[in-house]
Amino acid sequence: MNRAELLRRLRELPFDPAEYWLLAGGAMVLYGFREETADLDLGCCAALADRLERAGCLYRRTEDGKRWLKLNAQVELFEDWLEDRICSLDGVRVVSVTGLMEMKRKLGREKDLRDIRQIREALAAGAVSPELI
Repeated sequence: MNRAELLRRLRELPFDPAEYWLLAGGAMVLYGFREETADLDLGCCAALADRLERAGCLYRRTEDGKRWLKLNAQVELFEDWLEDRICSLDGVRVVSVTGLMEMKRKLGREKDLRDIRQIREALAAGAVSPELI
C-alpha cells in the first residue's frame, strides 16, 4: 500500500489513534523512505491490547511477555513495542526515526539492515525534519 492507502486504512481503524503508533514498513512509507508497504505494523498500549484480546483477536505472547495481536491479514499490533519516542506526522502517531532504526537494528534481518542504510542516506541528504529524528 502506498502513502494515501496507508493513511486511509489508519483512519478506518476501529480504535482511538491515541492508543497506537505506526512502526516498521508503514513508518518507512510515512517518512518517505519507501513508496509502499505490504502491511501495517502498529505499536499499541496495554489497554488496547486488553480490549482486543477480550474481543477475541488472535494473539500470542512474545518472549518479553507482551502481546502480538493480529487484527486481520494486513494489520498486526505489538503491545508496548517502542524504541525512543512517538512523533506526530500528518496527524499520525509514528515511532521516531531514531526509534525506527533501533527497532530494525534489533530485528537484524537483511531487509532491516537495508532499510537502515536507506534511512541513513535520507538523513545525510537532509530529507527528514530534525524534530522527527
